[in-house]
Amino acid sequence: MDAPLIKAIALDLGTTSIKAALMDENGQLHNLISQPAPKIIANQGCYESDALCYVETAEQVLKQCHAQIANNPSKPPLGLCSQRSSFLIWEKANGQPVTPLISWQDNRGAPRCESLHASESTIRQLTGLRLTPYYFAPKLSILLQEHPTWREKLIQNEWLVGTLDTFMIWRWTHGKHHIIDASMAARTSLMDIQQQQWSPVLCDLFNIPLSILPKIRLSAGLDLALDNGMTLNASVGDQSAALIACVTNKQTEALVNLGTGGFVIRYLATQKKTLDGYLRTLIYQDDSYQTHTAIEGTLNSIAAALAPYPAKECQIEHFATTDIFCLAEPSGLGAPYFRDDWGLFFSQPTDQLTPTQITTLLLEAIIFRVARILEEFHQDSPITQTFLSGGLSELACLQQGIAQCVPFPVFHLQQKETSLQGAALLACGLKTKHTRHTEKIKAQSNNNALIEKYHHWKDWLGALILDDA
Repeated sequence: MDAPLIKAIALDLGTTSIKAALMDENGQLHNLISQPAPKIIANQGCYESDALCYVETAEQVLKQCHAQIANNPSKPPLGLCSQRSSFLIWEKANGQPVTPLISWQDNRGAPRCESLHASESTIRQLTGLRLTPYYFAPKLSILLQEHPTWREKLIQNEWLVGTLDTFMIWRWTHGKHHIIDASMAARTSLMDIQQQQWSPVLCDLFNIPLSILPKIRLSAGLDLALDNGMTLNASVGDQSAALIACVTNKQTEALVNLGTGGFVIRYLATQKKTLDGYLRTLIYQDDSYQTHTAIEGTLNSIAAALAPYPAKECQIEHFATTDIFCLAEPSGLGAPYFRDDWGLFFSQPTDQLTPTQITTLLLEAIIFRVARILEEFHQDSPITQTFLSGGLSELACLQQGIAQCVPFPVFHLQQKETSLQGAALLACGLKTKHTRHTEKIKAQSNNNALIEKYHHWKDWLGALILDDA
């Protein structure tokens, strides 16, 4: 049998691991290479790692993967996807980092967000995002405030700043291209997502010189020659890549990704107004300059909430056996609420509960948050089906619980490494055949207790937030 025709290479610059793979003409991945990302050091809200160590590891992974097709005359293009909002400053003359790689998890931008509270509506209108220190702008703003000489170095073009993908592309093109794609730029809090360009208003608010920012490029059709002999044809945020692989560009489908955190996302008509509280996400900009956007609800740190507990032991029969309600996001409620003051919380004391019972309450909270987001999306515009992905979606009780609480079919995506797959598909111009492997989740029609508890949970959460407003 002939070896499959390789259509693209993909590289995923993740937070915990760095991966590369080959994609064949049927959209299937081969020769997956993975290495742990450099350790992130956390210190009083600062999250940093060694930028050059990250580059070295990424280049090793890509080289090992590319070696599998080194003699392939077709030279398939490269698709890159990257963790969003992680960035660094480096010297233009020699590429040496001035700062560590500052993670998206870093919280040093919190004081800047607090000082801009009065401008939050303007920021959200222009960016589609909430004002939060997770993004690039608040963190960079604090750095430039604390180090005035750094600002001058950047303005004078002696130093450069950019997200991780920007730094990698700059290195791989011998400094010819200081660029960022539209999907990554949209998560900096400095880009006007309607105009798809840097906003002077936002730059003024964050006190960041517009001139120091990388040039915004399309997500696809880049056609950049790299010093390793490859051609970079696509660059996109990791979440965008996952959506490209998991959901068709239909506004009737939704994706629920449950991993370290969680998000519920669906494509959105370009001119459609975003539901109050939810994020408007620029997914990618194709080589025809068409912009694809989505609406997104988020769940924060759900894996951390479950980590101490036996989640794999829980079954759907364990649900709705108590009248205790729960919130399961230790770092605060995500979109559409954005309430840092409500994290891991139970409506009644849990001292007398077993670990399994506490786990069940946490899982219920995740199910209910997902169901509530999907319910609001569905009320705004009908959803015909939704897909589950991510490590936590492997839990059968979560699958069945979500299917029980929503009025449309739920499917579990069987394919792995969707970010790699999406980056490769985008590098091919989305012209490669792609089959989703799914399993339909069967809801237990005779178990109405969970649905009843979900309705009570909605009332409880509404009252909780309203009373604390």
